[in-house]
This record gives sequence, structure tokens and C-alpha cells, in this order.
Amino acid sequence: MTDTIADSRRYPTRPYLAVSAAIFRAGRVLIVRRATPPLQGIYTLPGGGVELGETLAAAIAREVREETGLTIEPLALAGYREVILRDAEGKTERHFVILPFAARYLAGEIALNAELAEALWLLPAELPALKTTEGLAEIVVAAAQQIAMQS
Repeated sequence: MTDTIADSRRYPTRPYLAVSAAIFRAGRVLIVRRATPPLQGIYTLPGGGVELGETLAAAIAREVREETGLTIEPLALAGYREVILRDAEGKTERHFVILPFAARYLAGEIALNAELAEALWLLPAELPALKTTEGLAEIVVAAAQQIAMQS
């Protein structure tokens, strides 16, 4: 994400729509650690903003490809999350509505972009040991259930 895009999302006049992906490969889920604010150093799912005229499935496939170099197959929604960050004065500094998808790994090797510092293929049971975004473990469980139903 460029500084211009990041700055345009600070102190928004409306919430921004974003997508993320719980990508499964051989029973493990891809977890990434953010390299930049907001949420720098926190483990989460790869994803990002939906662009005007873009479907949700296209947005998540694009974001995952841009952030990780991977090709995925989005299968189903796995819930939703709202991220509202306030500054010291209580003003809304950022507001995202995030739609996480259950997704299947198809191809590629991990090649992280500048937004991410690390990528790990973990068993869902390993998530509690990490400092993650709120509700991440629950989304991964819901995504695993979606994957199981698709198999």
C-alpha cells in the first residue's frame, strides 16, 4: 500500500471494505505478520481493500497475489470483522469492514511484499501462541469448516 492510499484511509468519512483469506494447504493456514502500520508486528490473514468495480472474489485473489505471490481459490465467506481504531482524542482514525474468505492454495511460492514481514503455514491450534488480530482464531475455525464442507 502506498503512503497516499494509507493516508487517504486515515480519518475516513466512511468505512472501507476489505477482504482477507484464510488459505489452507495440507491442513495448515497461512498467517502473515504485518510490517507496516496499522497493526505493525501483528499476525493476521493476507488481504486488503476492495477496489471500485471489483468483485469480492477478484479482490481477495488480487490482494493475496500482490501480498504473497500465491494463487488461491476463494471458496466461501468465513464471517466478518470490523476494525475501528481511534486516536488519543477518540476520533476514528481508521474504520474497516473486513470480509474473510476460506480459500484453498493453488500455486506459487511465498514472495512477500513490503506490507508483510513474515509468513507462516501453521496448524490452527498453533494460533493462540501468537499476537493476532482480534477474532483471528475464530475466523480460521470457521474457514476450516467451510473448507471441510467443500471437500
